[in-house]
Amino acid sequence: MASSDQVLTNQFKFTESRSIVILSILYVVGICGIKIPIHPDFILLTPINLLVSAAIVSYFDKNKTQDFLTLFTIVFLTGYLVEVIGVKTGVIFGSYAYGPVLGPKLFETPLSMGINWFILIYGAGNLMNQLSPQWPIALKACIGAFTMIVLDFLIEPVAIHYNFWRWENDVIPVQNYIAWWIISVALLMVFFKILGKNTNKVAIALLVLQLIFFGILNI
Repeated sequence: MASSDQVLTNQFKFTESRSIVILSILYVVGICGIKIPIHPDFILLTPINLLVSAAIVSYFDKNKTQDFLTLFTIVFLTGYLVEVIGVKTGVIFGSYAYGPVLGPKLFETPLSMGINWFILIYGAGNLMNQLSPQWPIALKACIGAFTMIVLDFLIEPVAIHYNFWRWENDVIPVQNYIAWWIISVALLMVFFKILGKNTNKVAIALLVLQLIFFGILNI
C-alpha cells in the first residue's frame, strides 16, 4: 500500500492538466479584475501574470536542456531589442510609447516585453507542431506567424484602452502587423531549428487562453 506521504505527493503533483486549470483561473480572475474592475491598480499585476505564465509553460518543456535556455535567451533578447528599436525610432512598428502597465522599463521599454515575445513564439511554435508536425519548417513558421497577427489584432484595442502603450495620433499603422509577422516568422524558424517537433500542451493552452482573454476584453 502507498504511504500517506506518497498519497499526499500524488494529490499535489504539478501535472499538465492541473497547471492548465491554474492558468485558466488566473485568466478568469484577470478578466473579472479588469472588467469589473476590482481595483484601479489591478491591471498593474500584468507583468507578474506574464512571469507566472512563462514559468509554468517552461516547467513542462519536454527538452529541459540547454536548447530550451538557448531558445528563451534568443527570443527574449531579440523581442526586447526589437521593441527598444521600435520605441526609439518608430521605424519597425510605427511611432508608439509604452505606458506604466507592463512594469519596469529599460530604454523606455518594459522588460516584460521580452517575456511576452517568448510566451507567444513558444506557444505558436508548439501549436504548429501539434497540428502539423510533418510540415516543412518554413511553412509552419509562416502559418504560425499568422496566429501571432490574430492575437496582436485582439491585443491592440485592449492595450490602447488600458494604456499598455499608445500610438501616435491613436492610429495603429499597418506596418505594425507586417513587422509582427516578419519578426514572428524569423523567431519561429529559430524555435523549430532548436526544439524541432517539441509539443508542450500547457503552452498551447496558454496561447488559447490569451486569445480568449483578449477576445473577451474587446467586448
